Amino acid sequence: MPKMKTNSGAKKRFALTGSGKIKRKHAFKSHILTKKTKKQKRNLTHMGLISDADKRGVKALLGLR
Repeated sequence: MPKMKTNSGAKKRFALTGSGKIKRKHAFKSHILTKKTKKQKRNLTHMGLISDADKRGVKALLGLR
C-alpha cells in the first residue's frame, strides 16, 4: 500500500506546536489593508489555533491520522 501524501496547501498553512496543537494564521490580513484599523491589523498578526471542529479534517490533510 502506498504512503499517504500530505496536502501541499495544508502544509503551507498550518504548523504543529510542541504540544501537538495546530497553529494557523488569521484571514483578512493579505490585502485591502487601508480601510482596516491599526488595532484590527495588529490583532490579525498573531497566530491562532484551529477550532476543535476542524482538528480531524486538518490532521487528515497533514497526514497525522
